[in-house]
Amino acid sequence: MNILILNSGSSSIKFQLIQMPLEHSTCGGIVERIGSEKALLRYRTTTQNLHLEEVIKTHERGLRRILDLLLSSEYGVIGHVDEIDAVGHRVVHGGDSFARTTWVTDRVKKEIQKFSALAPLHNPPNLAGIQIAEALFPKARQVAVFDTAFHQTIPEKAHRYAIPKKFYTDHSIRSYGFHGTSHKYVSEKAMAHLQKKRSKLLTIHLGNGCSITAVVDGKSVEHSLGFAPSNGLIMGSRSGDLDHALIFHLVDTLGYSLESVNRLLTKESGMLGLTGYSDLRDIQSRAEEGDRDCQLALDMNAYRIKKYIGAYTAIMNGLDAIVFTAGIGENSSVLRKRICEDMSYLGITLDDGKNESVSRDFEEIQAEVSRVKLLVIATNEELEIAKQTFELCSNE
Repeated sequence: MNILILNSGSSSIKFQLIQMPLEHSTCGGIVERIGSEKALLRYRTTTQNLHLEEVIKTHERGLRRILDLLLSSEYGVIGHVDEIDAVGHRVVHGGDSFARTTWVTDRVKKEIQKFSALAPLHNPPNLAGIQIAEALFPKARQVAVFDTAFHQTIPEKAHRYAIPKKFYTDHSIRSYGFHGTSHKYVSEKAMAHLQKKRSKLLTIHLGNGCSITAVVDGKSVEHSLGFAPSNGLIMGSRSGDLDHALIFHLVDTLGYSLESVNRLLTKESGMLGLTGYSDLRDIQSRAEEGDRDCQLALDMNAYRIKKYIGAYTAIMNGLDAIVFTAGIGENSSVLRKRICEDMSYLGITLDDGKNESVSRDFEEIQAEVSRVKLLVIATNEELEIAKQTFELCSNE
């Protein structure tokens, strides 16, 4: 079965064509800077890599260019559009309506639209991708995979906020959680590796967006992101946790507008706000050269994660393994080391040599004396979407 995976962002479309159940990726890539005069289109197959720069004003045009390449006599991997059996769509916010992957129907599209108010930067382009794909791939089944679905198992005592009940019952205000596709993928990989029927894991997704999930026996029971993907850990440009009284101080005392506060906390804070850099590689390099701001930012980042490790270990009453994943989690030995330092009380001891020499998609980096496994696992959200799409199609 040929499954096309689409992840439509506000100005980008990530895509991958995966043959299931072989889990073989035949091609993939990304369209970036949609709407600009110099959009970028990257396309790769098992034998070729293309980097194109052209005018792509809309998501529809972007998807049509992807289809052109899929069908190209020179670069293509299919002969006809009907060879696409299903299209699996990443949808960021499914609210409390979707606890699992689902067929796209008119009702589902209305729900995605409804929850656009909770994810205004993500759900509208996700929905647009679905609507365009329905037109371009009329014979393919359309499937929605929700980032929030994995976290629907978080108990009410954990996902409710201590505000008047009506905001929960009437307006669905609660903690939802995000990065669920990534957390699900790496937690299943970790469980298979541990070969334990019962397990207590912490999966730490560290990229431009960051989150940590407590996973007990394969189910998410606590998660650091909440109503929106902005609280919890320190991120590339998002502040993570802060005292909400700061917002009122910025508005009432310092004269900021609510729009400017939102921009400040989501686009100008985090590691960028602390250092002036958003790329962790730049921050690590500057820290090694003695930049005090960059050194402090790394310390703050690791410190915040350590606090969550302690708290989540407490609510699980134990810990079998910690998983580091996503771009920073997989590649930054510096941050992994800072996170694991002085954690022996919880049975966490890092092997510095193993940590520095990670070279595969799955590595153990704990010392022999460590009671907790420390795993670096490369996430693959596209493959996870393909697996869930294939499972739904197979059980039809």
